[in-house]
Amino acid sequence: MLDYLPPLNDHNLPYPDTIHPIVVHFVIAMVLFAVLCDGIGYFTRNPRFYEVSWWNFFFATISIFIAIIFGQIEAGLAEPYNISVQQTLNLHTAIGWSMSGIIAAVTGWRYVIRSRNPKELPIPFLGMGLLLTGLVFFQVYLGDLLVWVYGLHSVPVVEAVKEGFLP
Repeated sequence: MLDYLPPLNDHNLPYPDTIHPIVVHFVIAMVLFAVLCDGIGYFTRNPRFYEVSWWNFFFATISIFIAIIFGQIEAGLAEPYNISVQQTLNLHTAIGWSMSGIIAAVTGWRYVIRSRNPKELPIPFLGMGLLLTGLVFFQVYLGDLLVWVYGLHSVPVVEAVKEGFLP
């Protein structure tokens, strides 16, 4: 069965480069922009910003599941060479799955608010947006650690693991 799978390249992936970061950057941008639009709409009393926010949350909800699929593939092919890398990868994965549910729930809540009165936004929803923003920033920090500090899927680290220089 493994003969039918494509060979892994220098990044230890069956495709040219990591896809998870590309898709997840769309999710990050859409969530942060949605929260920003909610804040601007609330303080300027301009409900047009609420519509922009709604659609950003809607597409972020779809996109995060695509990001998770590629994240799971790439995490499975990564070679965490020590306990710190493994713990960071596990935490990043757990928070990623949690964020998919949180973003979906926030989008559902936003849909209910939009259905009842599209021209107003309650303060608790704005607070949830701030909490979600904090969670997004923490998740970005973990992803940055995995790529820029631990070098997962970078050619030098993949080569070092294959040659036995990293445990």
